[in-house]
Amino acid sequence: MRRRLLYSMVDAVFIASLAFLPAGCLAQKISQPTSKQEENIRKFLQDYLGHPYPAFEKEEPSRYSAALVDLKGDGTQEAIVYLTGRGWCGSGGCVTLILIPQDSSYKVLTEITITWTPIRVLATKSHGWHDISVWERGGGNVQAYEAELSFDGVTYPTNPSVPPARPMTQNTEGEVVVPRSVFGRPLYP
Repeated sequence: MRRRLLYSMVDAVFIASLAFLPAGCLAQKISQPTSKQEENIRKFLQDYLGHPYPAFEKEEPSRYSAALVDLKGDGTQEAIVYLTGRGWCGSGGCVTLILIPQDSSYKVLTEITITWTPIRVLATKSHGWHDISVWERGGGNVQAYEAELSFDGVTYPTNPSVPPARPMTQNTEGEVVVPRSVFGRPLYP
């Protein structure tokens, strides 16, 4: 009960803070994949992740949510993919992938563990790429917080609960690309 109250309070503070962000705070376009892009993302994920453990799929089927955003400002949209389901989530959160286009498919730039939504693309940049933020809670953390993940020239941090990821201490402009209430699409139809 106490943990649920804490999460409700954190969610209320986060939602209230969104009211202070300007509507068009990022210069790049964030979009949902077209049906062809969606098909390419799903096929890539199925190949990359392999076949699910049948008991997990029966209990809680794998789902994913994808948003396309130009993280490095070169006109090419990378994909931010949030995976849910028993095979991709634990008490600390779920897996988020940052994918870069490669021909008609993708390749993984970063696999980030223990993440919670909402996921934001921030107006700030590191090494020419936009910083992103995810929520970190559970898995032993007493207090939930928004973690900032900055590109280091090669990749983003793979775990938001340890450095070089860091808790956000100030309001930073950004846009939500994967909302908190995301349900996602089935990964394995």
